[in-house]
Amino acid sequence: MRSLRRTTLWVGLIGSVSLLPLTAFADDQPITDLTQVVQPALVEPATPSFHDVAPNTASKDIAFPLPEEPAPVTITAHDLKPADALDIPTPYVAAATITPADWFRIAVEGRFADDAFMRDLRLSRADREALVAFYAQAQAPLAWAKDGAWSSAARAAAARLKAADEDGLDSVDYPLPDLGMAKDAAPVKWAEADLKLSVAVLRYARDARGGRIDPSRLSPLITPKLDLPNVAEVLGAVATAKDAGAALAAYNPSHPGYLALKKRLAELRQSHPSQPTVRLPKGAALRVGMEDPRVPLIRARFNLANETGGKNVYDERLASAVAAFQKEKGLPNNGVLTPQTAAALSGPSVAQREGELIANMERWRWLPADLGARHILVNVPEYRLRFVDAGSVIHQTRVIVGKQQSQTPIFSGDMKYLVVNPSWTVPPSILKKEFLPGLASDPDYAARRGYKVIRRGDRISIQQPPGERNALGFVKFMFPNQHAVYLHDTPNRSLFSAGKRAFSHGCVRVEQPFQLAEEILGADSWSQQKLRGLIGKGERYVNLRTPLPVHLTYFTLAVDERGELKTFDDLYGFDRKVREALGFSS
Repeated sequence: MRSLRRTTLWVGLIGSVSLLPLTAFADDQPITDLTQVVQPALVEPATPSFHDVAPNTASKDIAFPLPEEPAPVTITAHDLKPADALDIPTPYVAAATITPADWFRIAVEGRFADDAFMRDLRLSRADREALVAFYAQAQAPLAWAKDGAWSSAARAAAARLKAADEDGLDSVDYPLPDLGMAKDAAPVKWAEADLKLSVAVLRYARDARGGRIDPSRLSPLITPKLDLPNVAEVLGAVATAKDAGAALAAYNPSHPGYLALKKRLAELRQSHPSQPTVRLPKGAALRVGMEDPRVPLIRARFNLANETGGKNVYDERLASAVAAFQKEKGLPNNGVLTPQTAAALSGPSVAQREGELIANMERWRWLPADLGARHILVNVPEYRLRFVDAGSVIHQTRVIVGKQQSQTPIFSGDMKYLVVNPSWTVPPSILKKEFLPGLASDPDYAARRGYKVIRRGDRISIQQPPGERNALGFVKFMFPNQHAVYLHDTPNRSLFSAGKRAFSHGCVRVEQPFQLAEEILGADSWSQQKLRGLIGKGERYVNLRTPLPVHLTYFTLAVDERGELKTFDDLYGFDRKVREALGFSS
């Protein structure tokens, strides 16, 4: 008689199954006739896989081959105690060696094979395959639970998902399983819950890194390289972290600009301003004693009662409230309701400001997690360039960016070299729109403007030689990219005095190119004086020892060095498009 240890009973379909009651047998009491327990007799095949059984097939449709005569075995009641009780339909029973962990593995496989369940998880084919591979290779059958209890990592991750709103995400997008599920719940229930939590964690990590919307759908000129984490990376890191909540939160940007906006979002939500939002019609400036139909709206804005008797009189008390508001906003605080003050009073509502903050936080997710110890950041709507070294701004300057018809693209690249005394080859867009029509009517159109016409077969290119009139000025800063844009000098330096500086064909014109070049290359190697000494001597290429990251960004809200929130015009309408894509009304 053979001895069969660690033997339990397995039925082909994992669904609502429970272990056969064994109360009639004492632990470790030999059972020499297994027909006392189940009929027909048990056999000992290889351990079955869930994939041997078609999904969604009822147990009555499963028939395992059974021997004609019972095979004698020795088994004890102790051996027949898996993690859960199984209610086995006796005509369709086979025997196999199944551990408690196996029940959960088989249950997980069953959920993967259930198309309806997997569709509810809303995973792409690639992510579905990656999730299957992750669970198949894992040592434990479940990622977040063991012995009928959620792990500490599961509870910490769930807490972070519930607090997703703190980072401008939406907690509704990360539905959680039942965290109060009974310890003795069926394996299939634990499998479903575990997979749901894995998918929620994965989706949060992806969204935190910028996966909520596809930036290129907003504009072909928005081309960041998003670093979206894969399934194994996220689940492997978060489920095993000492602080899973912190590990999950770390997928959000850690840049100071992002954190400052996050703080402003929290303050906005906490304050819940009691004063109503008003929209003041345009009108003349108001001084004390003047009457105007806008006065009641202004009183409502400051929650001031009418104590003077004149309904439309702009009185001293109202002027004092306006003066305090002007001081807060950095306006001349004389109490006169100027058009500028009226516009500030008609500022965005709490809901609109919340949407603007979240949209700007979203665009921080488009940037690399590591901007580089030394990097250049250009904020297009602000018309400003900052050169950052070890977290400190070591140089900043005004810039000119692309006009509406030729917008500056938004992306990151690596500056690799500078060109002093650059020549300029007219890009195809300008060639087609400006030069070819001119050449068609006047063959000397380009030459009279100082350009050379270069013919190669039936192709024509227009090039402007180095010099003071060159459109690129004396220096250009090259970071090769698909948009063929770069930073450069300009001969039209008077344009930097304008408040709104969207004049270029897409490149970024720099106000102080030689000072910037010295900061990039190092004064010991290439001082401004040395660089200027190259002017008039033909094109000179200067390679950088280490590539310098350049980030062309688009922020309409930013917190400055003094902690004040600054707003900039939505130059290309990108902010509005992001808000709409995130579900905020424009």
